[in-house]
Parts: sequence; structure tokens; C-alpha cells
Amino acid sequence: MQLSFNQNGFCYFAVDKLESTELIGFIGLAEQKFEAEFTPCIDIGWRLAKSAWNNGFATEGAKRCLEFAFNDLKLEKIVAMAPQINLPSINVMQKIGMKRVLTFYNHPYLQADERLKPCELYEISKFD
Repeated sequence: MQLSFNQNGFCYFAVDKLESTELIGFIGLAEQKFEAEFTPCIDIGWRLAKSAWNNGFATEGAKRCLEFAFNDLKLEKIVAMAPQINLPSINVMQKIGMKRVLTFYNHPYLQADERLKPCELYEISKFD
């Protein structure tokens, strides 16, 4: 993450609860270069401990990352992707204003499990 931050000015940031400083996961931006019709691209992503789900942390953190991407980094478009079965992440994408673009099957990190192969790509631009 330090290398990504030093090279790009962004990365996946650690997320902790302010009241307890408990580390609950990450939320942030990453450059994606794997072979796909929409890459290279800047992706917003999150992974939180199950104990942190349904508290608005992903939505709140993702909104702040979009503000950072558009206002500070001056990026024009951000994408997000998730397997079709990951409805909680797709719900967050919709809550932060992202729109579905396409379904794809070639995410290199998800090829080992057939249930994870169909993925949804969402995007948002600073003009949305």
C-alpha cells in the first residue's frame, strides 16, 4: 500500500472505529491493469470485518474516497466491481451513486470459484 500511495497518491486505506481504534478493514482506491475491456482503470473497493457490516461504514468511507478522487486527485472516472453474488457490495455501489455498466467474467483473482466468475462493473464520473 505504501508503494501504491507513493506512486499514485492513493491506495486502500486502513479503516478503524474512532471510538475504539479497532481495525475493521480497508476502503480505498487501486489501479487495475488486468486484461479487460475497461482496464486500465481506477477502482474503488472495500473489505470490512463481518462485525462491521450494516453500520454504514463502507458507504461512508466510499463516499469520502470518491470526494478525494474527484476533488483532490482530479480523477474523472472511478469504477467498482464485485461478483454478482456479492449483493452487499453491489448495494454500496448503488448507494454511492454508481451505475451498472456491464457483466464480465475474466477477473483474474476470482477464476478459481465458478460462483465468483460473473462480476458486475459499476462506474461513476465526477460529472454524475
